[in-house]
Amino acid sequence: MSLYLLKPRFQALLRPAVAALHGAGLTANQVTLAACAISLALGLGLYAAGAPRDGLWLIPAWMALRMAFNAVDGMLAREHGQATKLGALLNELTDVLSDAAMFLPLALLSPLQPVWVGAFIVMAALSEMAGALGPGIGASRRFDGPLGKSDRAAAVGAIAIWAALMPLPAAAALAMPVLTALTAWTVARRMHRALAEASR
Repeated sequence: MSLYLLKPRFQALLRPAVAALHGAGLTANQVTLAACAISLALGLGLYAAGAPRDGLWLIPAWMALRMAFNAVDGMLAREHGQATKLGALLNELTDVLSDAAMFLPLALLSPLQPVWVGAFIVMAALSEMAGALGPGIGASRRFDGPLGKSDRAAAVGAIAIWAALMPLPAAAALAMPVLTALTAWTVARRMHRALAEASR
């Protein structure tokens, strides 16, 4: 089960706004680049500032809004004739870059260990690579869980909210190893299902 399964309903809610944005001349690639720029500025800014507790609220707030940006750029591309090869590349690459920036401030939160935050960032990138490589072997773009992009955003957002409200307990040190393991499982599932699909 993954939050990705809720995407069609989310898109239905956004469709009127997307039509209005298209009418205003906004392009899918502009939305994609804007979302990445905001993610980089926010994530790196919070890291440089030492991940202050008051600033941690910005992580879940932006991640929720970024999900809307991601849905909007895809809908502009598919439903309004804006799909391009450049857009396909930007969509994959900017998501990985944005996630890395947004996860980075967690490395400054005690008792989370920077090495595990780093491992989580790397594994998240690999999970998106595993999904994106599906078409290269004759399969579809894979979005299998258990910890897809939306699920990771929800988990990181929950940790940020917890840390903003109160100091994390010692047991929270287990959070990043668990999330890293679940993301590794996601990589394995995407590879396995892509291979199975391609062999049919």
